[in-house]
Formats: sequence, structure tokens, C-alpha cells
Amino acid sequence: MRQDFSGITKEKLSELFPVILVQHDPSWKHLYEAEANFLRSIFGDKIARISHIGSTAVPGLSAKPTIDILLEIRKDTDLSSITERMRDEGYVVNTPPMDIIMYLKGYTPQGFSGQCVHIHVRHHGDWDELYFRDYLIVHPDTAADYGRLKLDLKEKYTHDRDGYTEAKSEFVKKFTQLARAEFPGRYMP
Repeated sequence: MRQDFSGITKEKLSELFPVILVQHDPSWKHLYEAEANFLRSIFGDKIARISHIGSTAVPGLSAKPTIDILLEIRKDTDLSSITERMRDEGYVVNTPPMDIIMYLKGYTPQGFSGQCVHIHVRHHGDWDELYFRDYLIVHPDTAADYGRLKLDLKEKYTHDRDGYTEAKSEFVKKFTQLARAEFPGRYMP
């Protein structure tokens, strides 16, 4: 079922989709795997790499209960027909600055519904999100610090998802740089 968000103001969207943080749920790994299998059935051999990113990919870390997926595709991928199929499957299409396209699931004009998924579609590359995820997994003390920061920011930015993300950016940049130094070239295509 296609979702229509036309006519909904930014203020209304912030009310419908507040920042929610929950304790880590081990089932997130299985939800990612199911979504990855679905994406393989849609994208086939156009996938260069598919990765579980974001806080739900880090064991023990509190997170927004949203499965973030980095889907790296070949440059010759025709996204127009794939996007139509994704819309028919109920995904909302977004085009943020870093991604070629982004598919969202779990968002309705009435608010959250079911499991939220963000699929960030990009060409194959050396992406910061992979390094940051790996650093948090290898350094649980840093992951715990990040979890505390997110809880503090959630109180301030409950209805400002962009503000919440921006307020975390200095922490994310710092530890992504440390990760790139610790794991040099790990994700080079």
C-alpha cells in the first residue's frame, strides 16, 4: 500500500514521529536478515554490498527501534522500476543528500506502524557508517558513552529528529575518525 504524506506539515511530522529509544533487542539482527533477503529478491545482482548499520547493529546499545541498512548498488542499476516495486510494497521514498535514494518502511500518515526500516541506497564506497558501527562493537565503553549521550539528547529533541541527529554528529565524527585510523581501508571497494 502506497503512503501519501503530501500536505502534512513538518510540525505534524515531528509529532507523528518522535525520537524513541529502547534497550537493545537481539531480534534486530534477525529483522535485518529478513529485510536483507527481501532486498536481494528485489535488487538481485545489482547489490554490491548490503550492511546492517546504525545503533540496532551494535549489541547492547540502546537505539531507535529502526533497522538501518546500507544497500550499495552497482552504477548501472535502473532504480525507476525498483522504486515502483518498493512503493508497491509500502515503502516511502525519500532523497536525502548522502543517498541516491532512501526507502522507508513503518511510517504512515497516522504515525509509526510496524517495524521501521531505513534503506540507504548508495553506490559501492568507503562509508563512515560502517567504520562507526565497527568501532562501537569493538569498544563497548565508547558504545556505552554513545548510549548515554543519545538518552540525554532524546529528552531535549524528542520532537526534532533532525536536531537529535545533528546533536550527535560531533561524537559520531570523532569516533569515525578513530575507527578509520584503527581499521584503515577496511571498506574500500
